[in-house]
Amino acid sequence: MTRLTEYFSYADAQKHFSSEKLWELFDGNREQLNIAHECVDRYASSDETALIVARSDGPDEIISYRELADRSSQVAHYLVAHQIKAGDRVAVMLEPSLAFYACIYGIMKMGAIAVPLFTLFGPDGLQLRIQDCAPAMLFTNEEKMGIVDREMLKRTQLADASFLSSLSQYSCAFTPCTRADDYAIFQYTSGTTRELPEAVKHKHRSIVTLMVAALYGTGLRPGDRFMCPSSPAWGHGLWHGTLAPMALGLTVGAFAGKFNADHLLKSLDKHRFTNISAAATHYRMMKNAGSASRYSYHLKKMSFTGEPIDTATEEFIDQTFGIRVCSMYGTTEIGVILVSYPGAADFVVKQGSLGKAIPGAQVQVQDSAGIACPPGVTGELKVWRKGQWIQTKDLGRTDEEGYFFHGGRADDVIISAGWTMSAVEIEDAMLKHPDVTEAAAIGIPDALRGQSVKAFIVTQRNGDTAFIEELQTLVRTRLSQHEYPRQIEFVTELPKTPAGKVHRKKLRERELDHAHANPLQ
Repeated sequence: MTRLTEYFSYADAQKHFSSEKLWELFDGNREQLNIAHECVDRYASSDETALIVARSDGPDEIISYRELADRSSQVAHYLVAHQIKAGDRVAVMLEPSLAFYACIYGIMKMGAIAVPLFTLFGPDGLQLRIQDCAPAMLFTNEEKMGIVDREMLKRTQLADASFLSSLSQYSCAFTPCTRADDYAIFQYTSGTTRELPEAVKHKHRSIVTLMVAALYGTGLRPGDRFMCPSSPAWGHGLWHGTLAPMALGLTVGAFAGKFNADHLLKSLDKHRFTNISAAATHYRMMKNAGSASRYSYHLKKMSFTGEPIDTATEEFIDQTFGIRVCSMYGTTEIGVILVSYPGAADFVVKQGSLGKAIPGAQVQVQDSAGIACPPGVTGELKVWRKGQWIQTKDLGRTDEEGYFFHGGRADDVIISAGWTMSAVEIEDAMLKHPDVTEAAAIGIPDALRGQSVKAFIVTQRNGDTAFIEELQTLVRTRLSQHEYPRQIEFVTELPKTPAGKVHRKKLRERELDHAHANPLQ
């Protein structure tokens, strides 16, 4: 029987893929399945390395499958001993570490629901999520104990070295007994304290459908050494960066602490990673670090997600690693739907493209009436699910060969004097200037034009009039005479979502607040 992991080409993906063949990759079935068993326990008979945690502030941590299986079983017993029941929510607010992974897998192993929480949440961000999911227990570190409210503190466990040591009283064997349709993980998407997105609720069977993105979005295959620097508190870092590769028994790299691009580049060399998936921002920071030429690399597959990658960064990747970086596009709610098939020798990766649909999926660009747009015409990206077209709330277009291209979020479109402009395209043009480190563009109210473009620039250069004129001329030249930022503000940093995307909504809110506070300006 040939498994999907034994096919490598785009042609074979289209010919041999089926949902039934996804199930062949797992021990479980449509009735009984457990993520912790599939990702950890079935590989515990060897001492193969499961995780390499690259630490920005200390030595790397190496964790074997055997050790993780033992520790997660002990956590499962610990939870049972503390009256945690199947279906209870248990939150984990820890950096990538043995404690983090043992807790996440231990929670799922005993049938409770794991709720990963970002370690940079403040008291308000944490409290909102605690109120929303009502966890029976919270695992966290000493630093975060101080922001846990008094009521939750009674149900909070400090997951430090002492805690791990205390687990030795429990058995290293625990047999999961969960149904495929039992909930396993509640995952919060990025948001602000003013607007908390509802948690996305994942069942144990979600690990099966995840493998579509793993096989064709990140190109995972047995033998890969896979690095994902995104935080496992969020979807990309947990599902694509941790669960999917571990379900194939791979060695997985993670990053702990404040992100440092040079340290990531060094880790790629030191640990001989062959496959990486990261946010576009991570690659941009690698480019800006200026140290990529110091190291040697073993990469064969590279992918990115979160937002389009600018052409200057794409060219840096080509020159530095000698590989075309592949887009993986989707949303937390609908999953990955467009990919560039990393590792498929017969798939041409087009610069700036989102790739093509995953095997078996129908994706279209549609106009406001729901009619498919012809090549070159921008509309909304939609995917066919359960007998209807589902909105992505993203704009896009196709070319004559069926490749998809991103047009930005629907609410990131700027309409000025009747002209429709893309914030993404304007940012891409500005990022071609050698003195621009980061760029963001938004539409702001304009009494004459309806909206005009305002840009925010991060740079080491002095933001004087000459620099402003250079940027405006650059955008006019590369895009069109009307499509340029009429206002440019130089800032030290841009607001980001936890996934690393530029948070344009926060910039728009900031401008609106400023306008209300200064109505005469």
